[in-house]
Amino acid sequence: MSYIKFENVVKKFGDNMVLKGIDLEIERGDFVTLLGPSGCGKSTLLRCLSGLEDVSGGRIFLDGKEITYTEPSKREIGMVFQQYSLFPNMNVFDNIAFGLRMKKTPQDEIAAKVKKAVEMVALEGRENAMPSELSGGQQQRVALARSIVTEPKVLLLDEPLSAIDAKLRKSLQKEIRRIQRDMGITTVFVTHDQDEAMVMSDVIHLFNAGRIEQSGSPIEMYTRPASTFAASFIGNYNILSDRAFSELTGKSYSESNEVAVRPETVELSQDYAPVDGAYQFDGKVVDQTPRGNVLRYRILANGQEILSDTLFRSKALFANGDIVHITIMDRNCIRL
Repeated sequence: MSYIKFENVVKKFGDNMVLKGIDLEIERGDFVTLLGPSGCGKSTLLRCLSGLEDVSGGRIFLDGKEITYTEPSKREIGMVFQQYSLFPNMNVFDNIAFGLRMKKTPQDEIAAKVKKAVEMVALEGRENAMPSELSGGQQQRVALARSIVTEPKVLLLDEPLSAIDAKLRKSLQKEIRRIQRDMGITTVFVTHDQDEAMVMSDVIHLFNAGRIEQSGSPIEMYTRPASTFAASFIGNYNILSDRAFSELTGKSYSESNEVAVRPETVELSQDYAPVDGAYQFDGKVVDQTPRGNVLRYRILANGQEILSDTLFRSKALFANGDIVHITIMDRNCIRL
């Protein structure tokens, strides 16, 4: 039996239906990401699970019990928001201890649990600091510690890293994943950042306009997109109409409307060498952009723009204006 279950969950704000019959199951101990663009319904579903929003229809279950109309405080769910939401007049220790005190936990138990939580988020020595004395990353660590110190059944993370700089964000991604694994806590994470979802998740559910477009592991989502929307949102695919693909390759897939090709599977060379099972044609380099350790080429071939990613070396392999030979293996062409 799944640990969390949504049955035909609907949420309306006036005439606007934000969630359109969500059916979703989450297993105990998984790190699950709700991924999608702004306004797709992912945060609304998270708030329905926490009890901060009432559903307009459908049912929600946690650990075998229906919680659709259970008070938020009785759901045993911890939540971390983008805005940190720390009490400005309380120090780190008191912020973390707040939930335990609300439960009238004995003082010695509070001290022990806060100490453990502080260690888990690597804030030893900062227990007496006020929120105004902390960096954004440290404040988010306090918010995380406050959520896990009560040992909730489920941890909800609503875009908690979006306001943090890129370098620190990557560090906190690893920290959150480590803590989640150490605790074995079922975690539901909301983000619009596909890279973040790929790095952190056991399972990804891609949302589009109030519905789940596709679900799967990060590798499944990246290598086997189920629709044009999925291919365009995850992986920066080249998406070609069947007609454009046919004009480039001489091959038509009558059963599909579009063909998706990942940029890293588009191979460029200066010399022609026939390859079995491949489509080959020429194009012209019109742009090149460094992307970390990858160099992205923009190629124009028969009026069609093609992206190609190659490992970035000390200098570009090709210059703008160069004519290059393009090779795409048939096995890397995904029919949508």
